[in-house]
Amino acid sequence: MSFESELKTIKSAFNSAFTSPGITSDKLELLRIQYLGRKGEIASLFNKIGQISDAEKPLLGKRINELKYECQSLYDNVKKRISADICYEENKYVDYTLPGIPYNIGTSHPLETIMDEIKSIFTSIGFSIAYGPEIDDEYHNFDALNIPKHHPARDMQDTFFIDKSTVLRTHTSNVQIHLMEIMEPPLKYIVPGRVYRNEAISYKSYCLFHQIEGLYINKNVTFSELKGTLEYFIHSLFGRDTKIRFRPSYFPFTEPSAEVDLWDDERNQWMEILGCGMVDPQVLNNVGYNSDQWDGYAFGLGIERMAMLKYKINDIRLFYKNDLRFLEQF
Repeated sequence: MSFESELKTIKSAFNSAFTSPGITSDKLELLRIQYLGRKGEIASLFNKIGQISDAEKPLLGKRINELKYECQSLYDNVKKRISADICYEENKYVDYTLPGIPYNIGTSHPLETIMDEIKSIFTSIGFSIAYGPEIDDEYHNFDALNIPKHHPARDMQDTFFIDKSTVLRTHTSNVQIHLMEIMEPPLKYIVPGRVYRNEAISYKSYCLFHQIEGLYINKNVTFSELKGTLEYFIHSLFGRDTKIRFRPSYFPFTEPSAEVDLWDDERNQWMEILGCGMVDPQVLNNVGYNSDQWDGYAFGLGIERMAMLKYKINDIRLFYKNDLRFLEQF
């Protein structure tokens, strides 16, 4: 059989096969492999070009390419028609007047929700919001806050060190030092953000958590102002009937210092929720403020602890598991 006759035979067989009634997608794929595959009948024609004279090769190569293009076009058209028929059959009995399939719309993470609520409460009484570095030097994280070299918080067992003098901040209090270094008093800020502690992970502790630091510097600031601010905040967040108490405590960067407890009816006990106090005069001197002229208060609270109390959550690890069964409740 001549090459010309073979071309015509393949073209005729291809057209007949691809236009036959009742062709299915499976049969179409088999025909594609038979005629258009790498080892198909059209590809085999290219292997025979070496058997003809050099003068005939260009013409024959052109004819084979034309046949391949024509067959490919026919295959594509048949494939589209079959796909359209399948789509029609699948949707033939669909009632388009019915409501559509609802999408699952995400919600804010409970930590983001309560953090936004806390920020809203404090900004409503005049606090501005500031942010600062999560990786900081020892001076801003410890020294400037009166935390001495021998303090347990500076041990590698409690702090993540990047190098000998750089740490992942252990509290957002480092930002109050940055703020006071670049700003003249008075100032009134809250500082939300992530903090890191080298702690064993359990239902009540995690190596990463969130804090909000509060700082107010002005003249003649009193502890009663601090107490009134925190009472307003707690009653706004947990309700007017929430029982709270202030206990004397110690922090290197505040004097006097206190911890604030909230009464938990479910546990029938007091729960510590934040620490606070009047800014130590030495901290003010460390940033160049005149402690005889300026004073102020500071406080720090854990966002996870607030969320656990407000939403009745008993395991801090749930905030970080990305379990939809938990997150969809908020």
